[in-house]
Amino acid sequence: MKDWRGWDVEAGGSAAGGGASLYPNMMESPQLRWAFIRKVYTIVALQIVITIGVAAAINLIAPVRDFLLDRSTASFAAGVAIMILPFLVMLPMMYFSERHPINFVLLLLFTVCIGFAVGLACTTRGGTAILEAATLTAAVVGGLTLYTFWAAKRGHDFSFLGPFLFAALLALTIFSLIQVRSSAVLHVADFFSFLYVYGLSLPEQVLFPMGTITTRVFGCISAVVFAGFIIYDTDNLIKRHSYDQYVCAAISLYLDIINLFLALLSTMED
Repeated sequence: MKDWRGWDVEAGGSAAGGGASLYPNMMESPQLRWAFIRKVYTIVALQIVITIGVAAAINLIAPVRDFLLDRSTASFAAGVAIMILPFLVMLPMMYFSERHPINFVLLLLFTVCIGFAVGLACTTRGGTAILEAATLTAAVVGGLTLYTFWAAKRGHDFSFLGPFLFAALLALTIFSLIQVRSSAVLHVADFFSFLYVYGLSLPEQVLFPMGTITTRVFGCISAVVFAGFIIYDTDNLIKRHSYDQYVCAAISLYLDIINLFLALLSTMED
């Protein structure tokens, strides 16, 4: 029988460590699965670093921030472009997700687009609120990740969450859409933060009258939904993704983290 110890996921190189079984009755090589998991988390970590860098640049470079906060037609057009670009890049990225190296090129482009989007969504929030949301996001992601690995080790399965999470996400999206004040003069940052990836950043200026408490409750519910997605997608990472699906696995976790951050940000006071 072939010895899989030290075997790399991609092309036969060595990969240190990671020999423990992740869940009961595991039929595949634990070393291969652990190597795949390390690869996915490395990609996600790099995406987060790039996103932070791009978002920070947008908010720290005064001319860029002032332009995006302007109510001019040009700034509105720029905001709409930033909103649309991630979706346009995501389509070919998912199509070529298993074709190296174009998948990494598109993944980098997608991450930069999301960085612009997050930066735009943060332009209307104070630094304290952003830091609090980021810290809480890191704590939640770390805790839920450890919990999911612990639960999987003991035979728990979270695949049943899929339909419920999809239904919850659909309900949140519909509720968000009906809040749009179609006759309002939209602030570009508020407009984007409302529509970005699942419309969870709840801009007060483009909503029908909805009190601060209601806004925060909605943000908390959204955060719970994306916390569920983190558990669900981590469980898929442990058990279901094939070794060629590292881009899909990374994108799923990355978007869960980004949307959790935006949901938590909507609950923070400036």
